[in-house]
Amino acid sequence: MPDLAVLQKNLGIFFKNLSLLEQALVHSSYINENPGIFPISNENLEFLGDAVLGLVIAEKLHKDLPCSNEGELTKLRAAVVRQTTLARVAKTIRLGDYLYLGKGEAASDGQNKPANLAGAMEAIIAAIFLDQNWVTTRDSILRLFSEEINKAINQVTGIDYKSRLQELLQARQQITPTYRLMEAVGPAHDRKFTIEVMAGETILGKGSGKSKKIAESEAACSALKRLTTIFTQ
Repeated sequence: MPDLAVLQKNLGIFFKNLSLLEQALVHSSYINENPGIFPISNENLEFLGDAVLGLVIAEKLHKDLPCSNEGELTKLRAAVVRQTTLARVAKTIRLGDYLYLGKGEAASDGQNKPANLAGAMEAIIAAIFLDQNWVTTRDSILRLFSEEINKAINQVTGIDYKSRLQELLQARQQITPTYRLMEAVGPAHDRKFTIEVMAGETILGKGSGKSKKIAESEAACSALKRLTTIFTQ
């Protein structure tokens, strides 16, 4: 079994109670073949880790995508917390190398099975939560899942905030919004655009992004938030 110090380094977490980390690595097949070494498998921790992960991802998506509706956010969260995603994240820290597996499970490539990796990843999250605190756990999850979260957030390019804004303004005020480029800064390979969306001469919102399309979408999102608040008062 590799040194758990390396795993802790990969996690960016050094446990006060190392037995929690060990517990998170124990597959049920190991318990069946080695009774008495560990009291239980990591399945109980999986349950807690699943809940903690879901809450962290939900909070992140709620904060970063304020114009998305419940169905869209639910779909994006599911993309981050599903088994295949968890297994990919687990592989980035070589989690399979540390699993306690029964001989039969190990012989059938159990250290690379998505179900085993995903379950252990959830258990690791629970172990961090129990050993550390909420802020440390949240930060650790956001760091480990950063790439997967960004993939999910990039899916919002399919959410047409511009059309939503246009429909709202035409229904309420019979006005079509217009977009105005305010600024484009940075080198050609890393340019940042800032765009305002207007209704007549009134500025409704502002957005920025690496393309005009993204900046316009952000501006429309900003306008939708503002108008939704106004129209519901």
